[in-house]
Amino acid sequence: MQHATAPDWCITEATDADEHAHNLRDWQQEYDQLSDGAFYGRIDELALEHLQVFREHTSQALRQQCNVWPDSVWLGFAAGEQDCRINGQEVASNELMCRPGNTGFELVTPQSFDIYGIVVSQQALTQCAEAQGINLDARLWQSPRRGWQEQKLNALRYVLQRLLAPKHSGLAGPLQQDMLLMAVLEVLQQPDNNSSTLPAYARRKAVVDRVKDFLAANPNAPVTMTELCELTHVSRRTLQYSFENILGISPLRYLRVSRLNSVRRALSQPDAILDVEQDDVTVQRIASHWGFWHAGQFAHDYKQLFGENPSETLKRGFMGRG
Repeated sequence: MQHATAPDWCITEATDADEHAHNLRDWQQEYDQLSDGAFYGRIDELALEHLQVFREHTSQALRQQCNVWPDSVWLGFAAGEQDCRINGQEVASNELMCRPGNTGFELVTPQSFDIYGIVVSQQALTQCAEAQGINLDARLWQSPRRGWQEQKLNALRYVLQRLLAPKHSGLAGPLQQDMLLMAVLEVLQQPDNNSSTLPAYARRKAVVDRVKDFLAANPNAPVTMTELCELTHVSRRTLQYSFENILGISPLRYLRVSRLNSVRRALSQPDAILDVEQDDVTVQRIASHWGFWHAGQFAHDYKQLFGENPSETLKRGFMGRG
């Protein structure tokens, strides 16, 4: 990981998805890698008085659990033409995502994805709104997706691109901050996309959440599709469609990659997960804790997903013990 020297502007790089998740300042995040191959992530970030702006690049498809710093509002939008998902809802490249601070949300992003983010304190936003004679209703930022005029969105992309360029780092003054605040206000006043209230969406989301909660509570339990259908009281076809619609992957792949990511986190921080001496910590012990009993198949699946052997991850974890 590398940092720029400017106090309010930095670049961070990582070769592990979960390490990358912790590189965004003042956020609480956990990333699961969904696509196969070595990971690379980069964050270009600028911290202003009442604002945080950044561009994030991730090389692999991810499921991201995110939580923005309290008393803030986050806007996110793709830097290019790719779509993503927020809380199971598809977001087109010409739409924005919006979440209040201290409220968890889930993103599913594709391979080679770039996203811009703006986080602004609610106090600064309220003051700006009052100065403009705008009455801000807290319900305005409850919808996770918002449409905006494509021309204005492209203009905002251009502004952020310039602000985050190294030659402009640290040069953002009151005019730039005011412009970004006004952009956030304008977005918040756009009509909601209310697909989250549709009964079909709610049912599919509930099915996926029930499975996720069960797997989190039973990390090493062998699970079959039949058992998941019984758990959720739906057919195999409905279970499959619910996962593909909400997360973009099948339930079996979700089960495999989520547990492989949990193993990787444990291998990266072995003493944080298993309170035992180094000699007692092995790949097999950690893998079996997450339900992987066939060592050869586990090693193959792990290397296919992350691009390295599990023993390499564990070795690096011990080296970082300090």
